[in-house]
Amino acid sequence: MPPHLLDGQPHAHADRPRRARRADEPLRIGIGGPVGSGKTALVAALCRQLRDELSLAVLTNDIYTTEDADFLRRHAVLPDDRIAAVQTGGCPHTAIRDDITANLDAIDDLIAAHSGTGEDLDLILVESGGDNLTATFSSGLIDVQIFVIDVAGGDKVPRKGGPGVTFSDLLVINKTDLAPLVGADLDVMRHDAEAVRAGRPTALISLTADPAATPVLDWVREQLRVAQAV
Repeated sequence: MPPHLLDGQPHAHADRPRRARRADEPLRIGIGGPVGSGKTALVAALCRQLRDELSLAVLTNDIYTTEDADFLRRHAVLPDDRIAAVQTGGCPHTAIRDDITANLDAIDDLIAAHSGTGEDLDLILVESGGDNLTATFSSGLIDVQIFVIDVAGGDKVPRKGGPGVTFSDLLVINKTDLAPLVGADLDVMRHDAEAVRAGRPTALISLTADPAATPVLDWVREQLRVAQAV
């Protein structure tokens, strides 16, 4: 018996519309995933690697605090004026999927602050507040999206699916160094991710072993290359 689907469309997100991005706009990459999966640490790693080669900024989402933005500022991954925060005041994925106004306003402010300075933004990383496997970004907010899960959640997570796992442009399985400690099988996670993602890429990383998050960094650079070629 097939699974019960609320909209009856198992592949409703597979070919989601893309934002009509202008050539002079910064590329927007959304980074979502459950609480504790390592989204902010991944954002910090990408900032450290990219800040000397292009102009970038970060926009974080938290419910009632600016904790993730404060973390990035404390670790000086970018100048303070390149880090902004949205307080969603409710369900985190509402602000990145349903009512994206606050995020769009914050993006406009970041772009305006650096426009005409000779450092026009090339890239904006938009980090979601921690959520569950149903979280996904509106195509009106970002151009491509990364979804981060972690090994500590168990090796069954990829086969559970959900829009983030299944339809994100890049799935990141983080904290692979913890696999022996939590009894997770990385081969099972890799295989199950391939089975549900219909050819979309998956990267297994450990920021402990590879602080540069090299597979994700390479993917981001490729997205920038493609965007700049348009």
